[in-house]
Amino acid sequence: MSLESFTQSTASSKTSVDVSMRSSSPTPSVYSVTSSLRAQAYIQEYGRDLNNYSDVYRLPADEEELQRLDNQYEMFCKVLGKYPPSLPAVLADDGFEVKAVLDLGCGSGIWIMDVAREFPHCSAVAVDLVPMQSIQMPANCRSEVDDINLGLEHFYGDFNVVHAQLIAAGIRDYHAMINQISHVLRPGGLIDITEYPFYFTGPDKKPIIKPKGTFEPPWTALWMSYANRAISGRGGCSDAALHLRDWISSDPAFEDVVVRDFWMPASPWLKGDDPHTIFWNDIATTLREDMKASCRPQAFMKSGRPLLLGHGLPANFVDAMEHNACQELDEAKTPLYALIRNVYARKRH
Repeated sequence: MSLESFTQSTASSKTSVDVSMRSSSPTPSVYSVTSSLRAQAYIQEYGRDLNNYSDVYRLPADEEELQRLDNQYEMFCKVLGKYPPSLPAVLADDGFEVKAVLDLGCGSGIWIMDVAREFPHCSAVAVDLVPMQSIQMPANCRSEVDDINLGLEHFYGDFNVVHAQLIAAGIRDYHAMINQISHVLRPGGLIDITEYPFYFTGPDKKPIIKPKGTFEPPWTALWMSYANRAISGRGGCSDAALHLRDWISSDPAFEDVVVRDFWMPASPWLKGDDPHTIFWNDIATTLREDMKASCRPQAFMKSGRPLLLGHGLPANFVDAMEHNACQELDEAKTPLYALIRNVYARKRH
């Protein structure tokens, strides 16, 4: 079946504000979100709150999405670990300088707050398009509202660790951002990047990318194919994960590059009762719930609706894809994998 079968027109209104905002670093560790700030920071599209500062990143920034990201973070901690093995050594108190950590595209801030608590002698800075809203922010952590696409020159030489996870959808030039991170880091500092290439694969680990206009299974892969094109159409780097190794390895500032690939089942379809299979089916169950729109209101497919509808797909076409994909994930018979790629490296002294 083709997209032309779903030609029902969808009227949507969109108000955009051509504005970029770069905040100065607030002195208090807790950023107070007033009603006027919220009105300035958010815009409503298709029933969700999106950031009002970037036309590239069009996933929600509301409480539903932040809760989804927190659940996703717990899953990633089980698979990848909270941070690379070398991070504690990089942040160790050497009595010479106050160590500092930067989290780019922090989301709810759960990662940066964990690091701030575990390394209380360090300074931690969280950057995102909307302010962090936690009332439990550690005293050594602060939130800054900024668009990373505007550049990182104001951070040059300030940090020992720079972390970014799943921000490719909102970055126009990821390669240039990595180059800027090389200047943000102090000598011996750590870059830690984790991304997903916005496609699923079969057991052969080959990408399943459905052509534009198609409407056929596997439905979960079809949905992600349309999301991939929508992200690219907005100017995001949907394929950044595939280039991280080359971008970081070819940058003369970095050494000791480590690439870790994790193949996560999209649903608990693996057969067996050995510990390895049980672990990955448990992860797959969490990933399935992270994806599904039907069982959890904060799931990724629901979060992706503004992106797909804003890309011009008819609402009933998106609804049908979501329904079929959720059914496919529930049945857990279609063998699909998601590739999560983590690359970390040290800056040369």
